[in-house]
Amino acid sequence: MKIVFCASEVVPFAKTGGLADVCGSLPLALEYLGHEVIVITPRYASSGSKVPTPVVRIGRNIEVHFIEHKHYFGREGLYGDINGDYKDNLERFSFFCHQSLKVLKEINFKPDIVHCHDWHTALIPVLLKTKYEGDPFFKNTKSVLTIHNLAYQGVFPKDQYSTLGVEGRLFHTQGLEFYNQINILKGGLIFSDAITTVSPRYSQEMQTVEMGCALDGVLRNRSEDIYGILNGLDYEAWNPHDDPFLFAPFSTHNLDNKDRNKAILQEEFKIDVDPARPLFGFVARLCHQKGVGLIIDALADIIRMGGQIVLTGTGDRKYHWMLEEAVKEYPKHIGIYLKFEERVAHQIYAGSDFFLMPSVYEPCGLGQMIALRYGSIPIVYKTGGLADTISLYDSIHQTGNGFLFTEYTKSAFVKAIVAAVKAYNDPQQKSFLLTNAMKYRFSWEKSAKDYVRVYHKCLS
Repeated sequence: MKIVFCASEVVPFAKTGGLADVCGSLPLALEYLGHEVIVITPRYASSGSKVPTPVVRIGRNIEVHFIEHKHYFGREGLYGDINGDYKDNLERFSFFCHQSLKVLKEINFKPDIVHCHDWHTALIPVLLKTKYEGDPFFKNTKSVLTIHNLAYQGVFPKDQYSTLGVEGRLFHTQGLEFYNQINILKGGLIFSDAITTVSPRYSQEMQTVEMGCALDGVLRNRSEDIYGILNGLDYEAWNPHDDPFLFAPFSTHNLDNKDRNKAILQEEFKIDVDPARPLFGFVARLCHQKGVGLIIDALADIIRMGGQIVLTGTGDRKYHWMLEEAVKEYPKHIGIYLKFEERVAHQIYAGSDFFLMPSVYEPCGLGQMIALRYGSIPIVYKTGGLADTISLYDSIHQTGNGFLFTEYTKSAFVKAIVAAVKAYNDPQQKSFLLTNAMKYRFSWEKSAKDYVRVYHKCLS
């Protein structure tokens, strides 16, 4: 099967979140299964030396083609800067969608499947069913659209419609119109041949009024074509045994170095170096979705239990300010690094005892999978992919791999933390949790096979 991935970000060339991880890993798993895959993505200024030529290779023989445009993509940010989203994002990513299909014709790669990701590429299914409907080159091509986060839809004023390069007749309630605005993701949902999302539970949640972000009706109309496939994790990139970012690599056979990483992490973040204190880590965007407000509300409770917290990420300015104030109040208990660096993220996963992930919603989440791999026990809200991957620890039967709360309140969150600290203070339970967590695997091979089944359904 010939498959093309079109994505706005791909590891290792550009990344703001899990979308890039998926689009850098899933093609490799599909190639391993014997399929011919290419990837198309923008060439950003931030890619730097990682992109020396317009075409590079990953895996065994996957070509990555970069769409170049100095004005559109020669900026440091992928989607925006400190002032917010770029005002011309509709123009930028409409250009990317049109150019992606042109590139396929230029290199004579006739795809069976064009696999699109999020709103930035959601115009492609629309183009295939309209502008290219009679083009023999794409006669047998089907499109799959993966939703990584339904909250980001590509909504723009209707006076920008001409930027899309599609027929005017598509601006109506069964097309791209959305409350008298343009909605690119909506168009992709309607025109794609199949829709996937990144966990089974989220595929159901996004069809509800509560979590459908005003597109639940569109999604329910396509319910027979929606598939929830759990993201996998690249266990070569995330392996504490040979992780180059760690002070002291470790494994289930050498857990002493896990403690060394904790001590050095405490020192790096200028908090008390104390092996007895439970250390809670957080690596994510600083925004409402990731539950940062809930963590801030619970800081005093965590500290009263003897806990410490280290956080890294960037995001909403109000959370930057609130965390900076918290450090002033609890300088020996809270450490923050308000940037995103791969090095720091790896070190927090490795050095923490617990990993906080109280997301309001989480389509899949890779953080909890990485945390398990590094022996940092997840504490999560039971939603989306978190519910699909984390099971409640049962101290009597010694089953489960983390701690969950099912009511989104501070008291429920703190109760889960109390249970975690109680287990931490019991050497036998702590040992079981640590070794059990590190055995979990969420394989891309299984997920890739699930995607292949979706592709075959489209083609049949």
